Amino acid sequence: MPNVKKTAGKRGPAKRKLAEEFPPGEVFTDILKKDWKLGPVIGKGGFGCLYLADVNSSKSVTNDAPYVIKVEPSDNGPLFTELNFYTRAAKPDLIKKWISSHKLKYLGVPKYWGSGMHQKNGKSYRFMVMDRFGKDLQKIFEERGKQFTRKAVLQLGLRILDVLEYVHEHEYVHGDIKASNLLLGYKAPHQVYLVDYGLAYRYSPEGNHKDYKENPKRCHDGTLEFTSIDAHKGVAPSRRGDLEILGYCMICWLSGKLPWEDNLKDPSYVKDSKIRYTDNIAELMCKCFTEKDKPGEIARYMETVMALTYTAKPPYQELREILLRGLKEIGQKDDGILDFEISENGDVPEKPALKTKRKLVAAVAASGAATSDEDDAETAIDDVKTIKKRKRASPKKGATKPKSQESSRKANTNLKVRKRIEK
Repeated sequence: MPNVKKTAGKRGPAKRKLAEEFPPGEVFTDILKKDWKLGPVIGKGGFGCLYLADVNSSKSVTNDAPYVIKVEPSDNGPLFTELNFYTRAAKPDLIKKWISSHKLKYLGVPKYWGSGMHQKNGKSYRFMVMDRFGKDLQKIFEERGKQFTRKAVLQLGLRILDVLEYVHEHEYVHGDIKASNLLLGYKAPHQVYLVDYGLAYRYSPEGNHKDYKENPKRCHDGTLEFTSIDAHKGVAPSRRGDLEILGYCMICWLSGKLPWEDNLKDPSYVKDSKIRYTDNIAELMCKCFTEKDKPGEIARYMETVMALTYTAKPPYQELREILLRGLKEIGQKDDGILDFEISENGDVPEKPALKTKRKLVAAVAASGAATSDEDDAETAIDDVKTIKKRKRASPKKGATKPKSQESSRKANTNLKVRKRIEK
């Protein structure tokens, strides 16, 4: 799990004590009396540290340890909030049962493996054991020139919808969906997990949804560029807010920008911008995309979400179908493979191997062989090899060059939004 980054526009939390850094080999005992051994620190944030970890044994914790332990001083807040979520909703048997009943390949919710308090030098520390993950999407996003392919964005949307439905059905909302809180699986890089439940909110304890109530003291909670209109107004997080945040993320991942990102120092400007686009998603799409690259499915997703009332249960399957239709429109399907290559129009770029083959096709054509864009690449490669062999055997000028065999393979190639009802 990566270092916790301070994202532009995120409200700075009250100053907290930093966790002491523990040496590798320190043993923590959880509330079920299970011992865990710390490895090296792999992340530091404003509240605590993150360590590689494994079940306690005589061996040292290696770099391929399957767990991490999050540690912070006991009087800090975020881990306490996270623990409430994890102990209620992220136990391995609960997640396994949901995956089975909903026929999923996996669910991008970190599993909770244990927690407890650790005493050191007269100080008390809270800790939690969870799965280890790989790289975060923000790093990948920046490495890829701040743009993902359309296929990758739509598949990310589908996986996060799975997570949000699960989290919401267990009475919580996340409240801070963004690329830096999405991590790839450690040994399964095509799986993505939503982490950091420090702002998780129990919106419906015992099935009773909290009422809509604006609180000026809580305005703009979350990460400013992505947070929901409700959060801007100081309203407690809700399911529609999570889905709205995901919509802003998908727009940003695909276009590389959001209309309000150049003025994040003014939270009111950001809030007013989002409110202005609530009933005019078409204008939001025009601000972020060229006419030819507008993703109709993202617009339909946003229109559907913006029409939800505060307490309404979201139509998760309808939203999935919208994104699936988007994949179909670009000739793709939900194959579970996240492709983070760069492309200008959002489509999936050619694989390097295919690009190489097409270069060879061009080489055959330049050599005088009869080729076209529809020629079979494998045949072209064979022809190139044949040409090279003949040139070596008979390097004289004017040598007859073989013609390429013909190949028959061909290349594959508005919901009207209702006004948001706040109460």
